[in-house]
Amino acid sequence: MLPFEGGSSLGKPPVGIVSIGVYVPKGFHTSEDIARESGIPREIVEEKMGIRRKVMPYSEKDHPISMGVEASRVALERGNVDPETVDLVIWAGEEYKEHPMITAGIKLQHEVGARNAWAFDISQRCGTMIVGLKLAKDMMIANDDVNTVIVAAGYRNCDLINYRNHRTRFMFNLAAGGAAVILKKNHPRNHVLEAAFISDGSFADDVYVPAGGTVMPASYETLERGLHYLDVRDPEDMKRRLDAVSMRNFLKVVRDAVERSGYTVKDIDYLAILHMKRSAHRYILEELGLSENQTTYLEEYGHLGQCDQILSLELGLKEGKIRDGSLVVLVSAGIGYAWDAMAVRWGPC
Repeated sequence: MLPFEGGSSLGKPPVGIVSIGVYVPKGFHTSEDIARESGIPREIVEEKMGIRRKVMPYSEKDHPISMGVEASRVALERGNVDPETVDLVIWAGEEYKEHPMITAGIKLQHEVGARNAWAFDISQRCGTMIVGLKLAKDMMIANDDVNTVIVAAGYRNCDLINYRNHRTRFMFNLAAGGAAVILKKNHPRNHVLEAAFISDGSFADDVYVPAGGTVMPASYETLERGLHYLDVRDPEDMKRRLDAVSMRNFLKVVRDAVERSGYTVKDIDYLAILHMKRSAHRYILEELGLSENQTTYLEEYGHLGQCDQILSLELGLKEGKIRDGSLVVLVSAGIGYAWDAMAVRWGPC
């Protein structure tokens, strides 16, 4: 491991991760369940899609904001952080949540007792957690009165998947869960380094829920026609265009985030990356010169949206893959389309 020698954070107060929290519901869909509902062979679900099982809602509290609250409570307890010392709450979870138009960050602020904080929501689909961490860090550096921040997310887009619609088969991994990160200015551990982002609006209209918005308001007819599930306008066209840029963009944001932090990809110790099909996951590891022991493939969880990177951190720490001195890179992507990466130096800094 090389010491930090560069990057745009020089001369600025460091921001570190105090603690993380993850909430994983007790419900699951197995590969057998998905195969039975979709008609896709179980072997394809497991080996190509990379899903042995995926997390599903189970209890009454398994709603997006509630799961973010549970994860935040875990993080507060682990970090021994008094919620009244929190200055800011950023909701980095999904647009699809308990009720349309509710401001999730403000609700979460109240539920965890962060009565001296203020809160807001942001959105970049499944890339929002890394965007939230970047925004939190920059706001802490820029504002003297922002010293402790909760970035939290909850995700339940599994509700929006119809297994019989094979146009959306690449999203059959969508699952449910919650995650939270507590950041502090001048914290002596787990420093958040630099990040990199790419977005490409040419994909903005490819994946959507047809009904429920202003173009097609909800009605009896839209419910009867099943128009409240995720859909893809032209799967073959989107795949052709996405295949031409996606892997390249993943690798670019990882390399850019690491190099801006004063390292190279050879210094990466752990990749906390979203769940994706198995062949894509392996390709990224190979291109970065990483082994399976330097990541966690979420085949037992599925894709928990914005929570994947924090779940991977949790598992990496539990399994001893992340240790003091490790250079960790968080990696995400979201429909629309966006690719994000952020470097974190774990342990004392």
